[in-house]
Amino acid sequence: MTNDGTINLEDELAHWPTDETGALAVQDRLRVHVRREQSGPEPGFAGTVVGVDVAYDDEHDLVAAAAVALDAVTLAVVEEATAVGRVSFPYVPGLLAFREIPTVVDALGRLSRTPDLVVCDGYGLAHPRRFGLASHLGVLTGLPTIGVAKNPFTSRYELPGAERGASSPLVDGSGAAGDGGDEVVGRALRTQKGVKPVFVSVGHRIDLDRACAHTLHLAPKYRIPETTRAADALCRRALAEARAD
Repeated sequence: MTNDGTINLEDELAHWPTDETGALAVQDRLRVHVRREQSGPEPGFAGTVVGVDVAYDDEHDLVAAAAVALDAVTLAVVEEATAVGRVSFPYVPGLLAFREIPTVVDALGRLSRTPDLVVCDGYGLAHPRRFGLASHLGVLTGLPTIGVAKNPFTSRYELPGAERGASSPLVDGSGAAGDGGDEVVGRALRTQKGVKPVFVSVGHRIDLDRACAHTLHLAPKYRIPETTRAADALCRRALAEARAD
């Protein structure tokens, strides 16, 4: 993996917060490093796009992460990796990244290639503090990231048209932008005709237009991108194996 030279990944992981106060402080400190001005790779670029996802077993204090690399043109799986760790942070809405990122970073580090783009099953800027999992992971690693979520969390939207590719603004009025007003934080995007939209937001080093274009390219048949579908299945298998052990 790479980072942009301003964040020391190892140091951040070594001082990972264990409570809400510490986590909020980390979000406030790192949020300023999110880069929105870069356009990111073009959809269908010659490279690899990696999906990451996690599965939990709180009863046994386990979290399993998967990183699945797909050929960005054909969407064929070219490599996959998993990691299993301990759940080290309580469940707090808006702070799920602190439960997931250490194990996700471990899984990413087990890939033999550096991702050209990472797709997260979650939020980037479409987050009450504009620093969801995709943004946090992107800032820590320096990788271009996008968030593709199954629900809008705290944001509002109008239902987009029924055709594939239709979209509408995802709006948040939590005041995280500093002015207390509404802010467009992503898009509700219809990936399949007549199917519920997904919710796309910028993570790091990519713009919203390309984030949505990538999402459509990665979802040729189903509502959810192939990256997330593959990572979801793999992390569930890894968790089942960890339970058995």
